[in-house]
Amino acid sequence: MIPTHTVSEPQPLLAFLFQAMPEVKRTNVKQWLKFGAIRVNEQVVTRHNQQLQPGDLITIHPTKAPPTTPDLPQGVQVLYEDADILVIHKPSYLLTISTEKETDRTAYHAMTGYVRDRARTGMARIWIVHRLDRETSGVLIFAKSEEAKETLQSDWATSEKSYLALVEGKPPAQSGTLRTHLDESQPHRVFARGPGEGTREAVTHYRVLRQGMGRTLVEVTLETGRRHQIRVQLSQVGCPIVGDEKYGAKSNPARRMALHAAVLKLNHPRTGEPMVFESPFPPELLRLLPSEV
Repeated sequence: MIPTHTVSEPQPLLAFLFQAMPEVKRTNVKQWLKFGAIRVNEQVVTRHNQQLQPGDLITIHPTKAPPTTPDLPQGVQVLYEDADILVIHKPSYLLTISTEKETDRTAYHAMTGYVRDRARTGMARIWIVHRLDRETSGVLIFAKSEEAKETLQSDWATSEKSYLALVEGKPPAQSGTLRTHLDESQPHRVFARGPGEGTREAVTHYRVLRQGMGRTLVEVTLETGRRHQIRVQLSQVGCPIVGDEKYGAKSNPARRMALHAAVLKLNHPRTGEPMVFESPFPPELLRLLPSEV
């Protein structure tokens, strides 16, 4: 029989487990948590400080080894998961969602299969919160309920999104702000225009981290979230992203665009807890970094 416990007052998950099962060694409880044996409302949770609420149902599925998971596309890594959100590292050349030409090989399709396998029900699903360009790698978050999706999207403007971009040439200064009006009316390319009907202002802040060998590594933070915003604006100042031939790059040594969503900071949609998710710069791009000066 699967052990089941009902939460009566708000508290962190690990503290609840210790209190609910005093006869079990604490090391065993931690191992169950680490290997996905603990479920909150039928969702696997591995975070020890997951905040529980009255009425939450906790079930224990003891195991001596990590549970099996479905095969994920090459390069996809689960960075964090709880009952409300799923955060992954998306590799370059994987679509976030389907297009007319590609319906199955997407992050959304792969992670839907993942949550259904973990929940052991074909009814489990995830919701799109935001997108990364096909060529961009890095942190991508999905919601595991419509309520979580709506909360995350309503607060999206206040979340902090930092990217790393390796560009050709040198920006006009060591740091600065790029302001451009973008025309996003074409499906495959965005154009910088003067202010007017059909354009929206895009604001991007950048900071130079390294320079050398004709390339510059910049940290980029977004104030607005326009399509291809970073790519267009860096190209406009004479610094197209390495590998981004669409916007003027002349080199493509890694056979991918050198743009990476490195950090996402936001508040948890249910608890309001500040959270930070990070994805390290991919190895194929690390090899292209200029020497520090």
